[in-house]
Amino acid sequence: MKLTYFIPIITLNLFLSCSQKQEVNTTKNKDTREQFIAELLAKMTLEEKIGQLNLPSAGDFTTGQATNSDIGKKIEEGLVGGLFNIKSVAKIRDVQRVAVEKSRLKIPLLFGMDVIHGYETTFPIPLGSSCTWNMELTQKMAQTAAKEASADGICWTFSPMVDLSRDPRWGRVAEGGGEDPYLGSEIAKAMVKGYQGDDLASPYTILSCVKHFALYGAPEAGRDYNTVDMSRTSMYNYYFKPYQAAVEVGVGSVMASFNEIDGVPATGNKWLMTEVLRNQWNFDGFVVTDYTGVNEMTDHGMGDLATVSALAINAGTDMDMVGEGFLKTLKKSVEDGKVSMAQLDAAVKRILKAKYDLGLFENPYKYCDENRAKTEIFTQEHRAFAQQVATESFVLLKNENQVLPLQANQKVALVGPLADAKENMPGTWSVATKFENAIALKTTLSEKLGANLLYAKGCNLDYDLEFEKRVGVFGKAIQRDDRSDQELHQEALAIAKKADVILFAIGEAAEMSGECSSRSDITIPQAQKDLLKELKKLNKPIVLVLFTGRPLAITEESDVATAILNVWFPGTEAGPAITEVLYGEVNPSGKLSMTFPRNLGQVPIYYNHKNTGRPLSPEKTEKGEFEKFKSNYLDVANTPLYPFGYGLSYTSFDYSSITISNTKLTKEKSIEATVNVSNTGNYDGKEVVQLYIRDLVGSTTRPVKELKGFQKIFLKKGETKKVTFTITEEDLKFYDFDLNYVAEPGQFEVFIGTNSDTKNKMLFELVN
Repeated sequence: MKLTYFIPIITLNLFLSCSQKQEVNTTKNKDTREQFIAELLAKMTLEEKIGQLNLPSAGDFTTGQATNSDIGKKIEEGLVGGLFNIKSVAKIRDVQRVAVEKSRLKIPLLFGMDVIHGYETTFPIPLGSSCTWNMELTQKMAQTAAKEASADGICWTFSPMVDLSRDPRWGRVAEGGGEDPYLGSEIAKAMVKGYQGDDLASPYTILSCVKHFALYGAPEAGRDYNTVDMSRTSMYNYYFKPYQAAVEVGVGSVMASFNEIDGVPATGNKWLMTEVLRNQWNFDGFVVTDYTGVNEMTDHGMGDLATVSALAINAGTDMDMVGEGFLKTLKKSVEDGKVSMAQLDAAVKRILKAKYDLGLFENPYKYCDENRAKTEIFTQEHRAFAQQVATESFVLLKNENQVLPLQANQKVALVGPLADAKENMPGTWSVATKFENAIALKTTLSEKLGANLLYAKGCNLDYDLEFEKRVGVFGKAIQRDDRSDQELHQEALAIAKKADVILFAIGEAAEMSGECSSRSDITIPQAQKDLLKELKKLNKPIVLVLFTGRPLAITEESDVATAILNVWFPGTEAGPAITEVLYGEVNPSGKLSMTFPRNLGQVPIYYNHKNTGRPLSPEKTEKGEFEKFKSNYLDVANTPLYPFGYGLSYTSFDYSSITISNTKLTKEKSIEATVNVSNTGNYDGKEVVQLYIRDLVGSTTRPVKELKGFQKIFLKKGETKKVTFTITEEDLKFYDFDLNYVAEPGQFEVFIGTNSDTKNKMLFELVN
């Protein structure tokens, strides 16, 4: 084996013997890594150091283009630390070769990509997969994505996005885990573990980047990139928790958010990046900006490019994505004393550490195995798993008269603009997906039902052609039918009259959610609403197959439909997964990770809200009744349409009263809360048993309920299982007014049930 092929020259200078090479292969010794980085840093010029902080977009080179491109020349000069938006082993090897064979110090590049919910095998959008409440599946999903991405040359993913959000107007709720800090934290940990595994040096793992730090999910007016303003107790008790969870399990990198925190943009916020992230949470990875995040601080009003670039690196931001503010201005800022060499060196060390931990100094081509690229991407095994995840993510919102599951002998009318829209099935942020591989619902139902399936589009996605164009980007346009609305309706009504049941594939297009896809109106487009009204007149069962990247205001549709199966955007295996659930081959078990409002005016609406000094009584809240001089609306109930944690099954589950092992909880001794859960219906099924706690009296106001545990169990028809949760003092802690993390003695209520609206509760006390 020729060592010079696998190891850059600088590595050979440091490790001259075979025994030393073996040490590089196997050691996890921190001192060895620190010595390696220190010696490398000492050889670097100021320009080469700044170059490590530069992350341009590759623009997806063609093979053989790297050497002659502008970026290629910068790589050769040591002015690039990594690239993103480049895919395939051949292209990545081509670019890496420039770095390790033509640059002076032979430092390998990082190659990143938005591997958000799968690679070519595409899983449900993150909001959908969060509704599985299954952390084993979640971790395996990230692990599968890492295996495929690493087989195609990628070593770094800008995922998971763990921004907690309570506002469905914000389009990027599609990329996150919903509204709850506990569930969001569990998802964050599972995703990071799945991507990074136990050993970053493994060729099957990739570096994870948790984003967007911080508070990005709470923009004013639900408008992307907009101002965020909140109290520090809200930051620490809710919004910070998923990021912190990712840090606790060793995430390798963090991405700064676009928004400001306390008047300072996150990218240049020293309190956020240094005090919180590094000093309080002990994060030892590197921080990368979001796309042109440094430059955008100028529009925030923070100064010119040199000023904001210095602000960012002094705050603790290490890598500049695309904007090249660091590359263009830091040399002068260092020379002028506005940025210290120590600050610059600290940033460079963190990036070199990531490359070292990934094993890139040992073998810069470790992710460039053509055999893996041919055999480990979009495999049958991965597709089968993606289908399984999709079926478990679906949330059955309504099932009147047990119209679902459908019967094999029924004649089915399939209508709607999303029934045959395979390019939209992967959902937003599916950048590596080959859309031709995605399977539409119509395709699978046609194969299953043959002549028993009748199809008509029925309507376009929206009446507005220009709106359709705006949401039909990235190759996801829905083919528009140029016939009149009346003609489309008549065709749909004609086949519906011949059918036993109507399936209406209704909702949003894939890019109606995602980045820069905020909506001021979160109802279903009127073109689809009007068709639904016409179909209702036929007095036949109507099953809505709801495609969406956010909670929608679907009160009208809920009133009209016989059943609603929310399938989000299920990924490449959409058609088979939806068909399996519609026909009862899989019993739906998804639970909402985000509240569905009755109308837009209720937003933001979330389960773990605070009480007011004038709360509406529980009885009137339950009945949706109005009471003057209480906190309620004149025109709508306080309650949501579908609460957090909600989801039906084809079977039914019965909960016993809660029993607890002791009514007194101490620091030294936990208590156990137990329920018996029985499957009282006619199908085997899975149920998510949810534990909530309420702190009845606190030094600061406390939420009416907080998720503190959950277990997903499988019960055969007629089976009963005992489910036990252990409650410790740690479960009762929160950040008080002074941001001390405390558990205050007093009374608490524990709730266990099928969703956040459960009334099944018991009282216990925390004592000193």
